[in-house]
Amino acid sequence: MTIFEKATREKFRYPSAKGLLTTEQLWELPLTAKSGFSLDDVAKAVNAELKAIDTESFVATETNPAKATLETKLEVVKHVIAVRLAEEQAAKAAAAKKLEKEKLLAVLGRKQDAVLENLTEAELLARINNL
Repeated sequence: MTIFEKATREKFRYPSAKGLLTTEQLWELPLTAKSGFSLDDVAKAVNAELKAIDTESFVATETNPAKATLETKLEVVKHVIAVRLAEEQAAKAAAAKKLEKEKLLAVLGRKQDAVLENLTEAELLARINNL
């Protein structure tokens, strides 16, 4: 069973400044925010819950059943963060390529204009008549 299948079947809810969020709502959150309402904040909250139940006991012999659920919740949030970071990086790379292409096209246009400026009147008339 994948982590997302488990998350949706068990209806995981994630703590946030605006209340409990569904797994689907994680995709809509910003990576970071000053308001305390971001993927980073959700990951920190789930991690804090996990650490709170993971404290060592010298008496308890069984592991807390909530530990596995919290570990899976944290994996879901980490996965969403990784995908969103990759998407952000790809968008930045695409924007950089687009900017580079625009610059190259502008330079090419100027060079083509310079070539046209150097044509003789007869060459210009011939090219106009061919159009």
